[in-house]
Amino acid sequence: MAQNTVLGLDVGSESIKAVVAETGKDKLRLIYGITRPSAGVRKGAVVSMDDAARAIGDVITEIKSFYRPSIRNIYMNVGGANVRSQISKGIIAVARANSEIYKDDIDRVVKASEAINLPQNRMILHTLTREFVVDGIGDIKDPLGMIGARLEVSSLIVDAFGPAVKNLKKCVEVGGGDVGGLIFNPLASARSALNKNQRELGVVLIDIGHQTTGIAVYEEDKLLHTNMFPVGANHITTDLAVALKIPVEIAEKLKIAHGYAVAKDVPSKDVIDLKKVDMNANGNPSRRFVAEVIESRLQEIFEFVNNDLRLLGKAGRLPAGAVIVGGGAKLPGVVELSRQELKLTSQVGLPNLTPFEVHDQSLLEYAESPEYAAVIGLILLWSDTVGGGGGFKASPASNGKGVGWMVQLLKNMMP
Repeated sequence: MAQNTVLGLDVGSESIKAVVAETGKDKLRLIYGITRPSAGVRKGAVVSMDDAARAIGDVITEIKSFYRPSIRNIYMNVGGANVRSQISKGIIAVARANSEIYKDDIDRVVKASEAINLPQNRMILHTLTREFVVDGIGDIKDPLGMIGARLEVSSLIVDAFGPAVKNLKKCVEVGGGDVGGLIFNPLASARSALNKNQRELGVVLIDIGHQTTGIAVYEEDKLLHTNMFPVGANHITTDLAVALKIPVEIAEKLKIAHGYAVAKDVPSKDVIDLKKVDMNANGNPSRRFVAEVIESRLQEIFEFVNNDLRLLGKAGRLPAGAVIVGGGAKLPGVVELSRQELKLTSQVGLPNLTPFEVHDQSLLEYAESPEYAAVIGLILLWSDTVGGGGGFKASPASNGKGVGWMVQLLKNMMP
């Protein structure tokens, strides 16, 4: 029996975001949401099992006291710079004498595309079909019921470092929860922050997290590429701490209160009284100097993005531009710098809450922020699964000897 309730769990390096939802008559019901400090996680990977399990367990315990059924069906994100993607093709002969393509033919050709050489410590996290080809005719989204002798598929295979995924899953289990699916973080963010028109025209989703930045590139409603870089908004904070010789905690306050991403737009005569930022701080740095430090690190992030777009032949050539989410999207001036560096129209992306009923105004305000794009996307991908609209499937390993969890998208991920 399909679950009718889910806990979306976004485990980041700085915070853990959790959202509970359930199926309603016409819409999903968003019924609870919390954010708590994270621990034991660095750049998307578990570095201390005890600390991570304790932090995740605290969140699960709090959720359990409010809505116990949801902890038995947890959809959570997978981040980290150890996740990779590659294009693979599968080819089969159609099995039946009448040459009609059935679902088992589609399953076989997708499985054939997964026959790639991977080290033993890596696992397939997602298989996303880009197009099917029937007897040489391509750009087919769903070949079910068509007639043909030869069926091909072009898939984007997303694979991850197996031990990192298992460690994350184990932390949830130690904390008292059951994992129902694992989703690569940029794909979850894209599910909630991008619309069909953007994916059709061509767009790059940029998720600037605490210690990592993820991207997902779409065109013609197909995922062309996804990647994760080991640099995020926290690097801006540490840069400011080093440059101004102040504690990291004060640097974070300074970034939030006075930071701006485009230095030339900041008056050169403006200064910041650090005493007003924190009573324990001293100094009067130039606001433009602070902006220069911020701009320099963001330029590095956008250069990572641009390098991947160049390899795809899409640098400066995505009509729907760039959509920025994550905590880093809240930094003033980041959209202007994105336009400047990527040569693309840019905007901050917000989670799509249209599919939800939200009766609590405080919960609505919680969810209407770019940093909650991933956790809302996890809920929407679960809904695609139970509703059957997106061809999204999540399946657990049948025993403890497997690779843990595999999440397959056998058709287009987006409905």
